[in-house]
Amino acid sequence: MSNPNHPSVDQSDRVVPYNLRQSGRTPVEMLISTRVRKSPFWHLSHEAGCWRATVYNRIYHPRGYIRPEDGGAMVEYEALVNRVTMWNVAVERQIRVKGPDAEAFTDYVITRDATKIEPGNGKYAILCNEKGGVLNDPVLLRLAEDEFWFSISDSDLLLWLQGVNVSKKYDVIIDEIDVCPVQIQGPLSEDLMAKLAGEELREIPYYGLMETNIGGADVVISQTGFTGEKGYEIYVRDAHENAELVWNSVLEAGEEFGLMVIAPAHHRRIAAGILSWGQDLDHETSPFQVNLSYQVPRNKEADYIGKEELERQRAVIDAGDFPFKMRMVGLTLGGKEITDYAPDFWLIADTDGNDMGYVTSPWWSPELNTNIALGWVPWTSSEVGTKLQVRLPDEFSETSGVAVDGEVVDIPFRKSVTPNIREVKKEEGLDYAE
Repeated sequence: MSNPNHPSVDQSDRVVPYNLRQSGRTPVEMLISTRVRKSPFWHLSHEAGCWRATVYNRIYHPRGYIRPEDGGAMVEYEALVNRVTMWNVAVERQIRVKGPDAEAFTDYVITRDATKIEPGNGKYAILCNEKGGVLNDPVLLRLAEDEFWFSISDSDLLLWLQGVNVSKKYDVIIDEIDVCPVQIQGPLSEDLMAKLAGEELREIPYYGLMETNIGGADVVISQTGFTGEKGYEIYVRDAHENAELVWNSVLEAGEEFGLMVIAPAHHRRIAAGILSWGQDLDHETSPFQVNLSYQVPRNKEADYIGKEELERQRAVIDAGDFPFKMRMVGLTLGGKEITDYAPDFWLIADTDGNDMGYVTSPWWSPELNTNIALGWVPWTSSEVGTKLQVRLPDEFSETSGVAVDGEVVDIPFRKSVTPNIREVKKEEGLDYAE
């Protein structure tokens, strides 16, 4: 009999398997203490109604403002897709690489070509280890010829970058800076941001940057986000001094647009096929196992960490094979409407009932009128149209103890308002981006 922590799902691609025990919503209260950092927006989030949080990058991360009895996360979703929302995303710690060798160092640690990022622009990037595992997937901002900011996802990228340079000795300073972002997302985000920053904001291209002042505080604005909707991020300089100035300015300006403070919209990012590091992938995941293969360029001549192994993996795939047992796919599935975060990696079975994979990110899609999810299945069962079953907890199952039907589908689940580079390159018939 298999161990419930590690059932009969083939995780031989991994050194440390995911814990697949189905323990449910364990009734444990989060301890608030000095062990975890409070961002300069934390008290403002609490004032705005934040009632639950998690930890991300060792910082408290708001994950709910509207309580379940008042409609919960789907009320926040409606505000995002119909109006405009503000998110506390100070957990996106800003790691600065600055100095004469900033471009060369950055080009060595990311898979894409840093030399093609002009000052005042950014890119979505990944950094890999020598085995090709994805260490982080930051938004990378180039403030100047000699200055890059890594707006990081949930891993200790600062320590990795500093460690790399111990032996490489590039002429750069690598440190965390006192800059914290908020996201402004939704169809009315451009109008709100133009009110805050001036009409010239409307000229910022996707992944373009603008330096300005909001509420008396110096900020950097990028047209980026975690949703697939129109959106921006405001990076507040000297954030521990200026957080309230910017936050309150956004609240005041946002009144006429029906602004709502919400938690990061995982329901919308799933529909857009946007991954969450630590939930959908980690340092043992190759970009070729998930929808990040386009991040491995075919024409980058310069060396970078992981290049040899990633090019080996691509050669195997180009030859018609797949060098891994498991692959991430998009899923549609039955059951009751999944309108909250999953407490476990729910098991996926084949149509004969044999467990073979697990769900990482599920949610209800009102637009598609179905539950959608990202999940891991064997490569041999990853073709679009493959039928399968998902073992949902009683909270969401149609019949207690009976798995619901599911199907492998293409990602994204629906077209983004602001298509990301993956979607753009797919439309162009390319499988990589520079």
